[in-house]
Amino acid sequence: MNSTLRKAEAEGITPSDAALERLTEDDLALVKYAAQFPRLVEAAAQAREPHRIAFFLYDLAAEFHSFWNLGNDAPEKRFIVAQDAELTAARLFLAAQIGQVIRNGLSILGVEAVEEM
Repeated sequence: MNSTLRKAEAEGITPSDAALERLTEDDLALVKYAAQFPRLVEAAAQAREPHRIAFFLYDLAAEFHSFWNLGNDAPEKRFIVAQDAELTAARLFLAAQIGQVIRNGLSILGVEAVEEM
């Protein structure tokens, strides 16, 4: 995610929530999955089962990776769509927010997220 956001920044593209209505059903499925995070954290805390957070983060990363790979076969599903600045900005915003959920979850587990591998 971070490398894509850096690439977009280098090209002068910034993430924006201004055109979120442009997101597709595939995009929104990822949003809906990530939206489960607050309830999951609460349930994990109540049950004293922190592994639920780790499993969720793993699954969220897998969902994001699967979504990312759709762009390999279909250029219109890429995060940076050269001919569509609004959709690109919305998808970059989505990627940034998914990254924030992952950072938050790792922080709860006491793990520092790295910016670059």
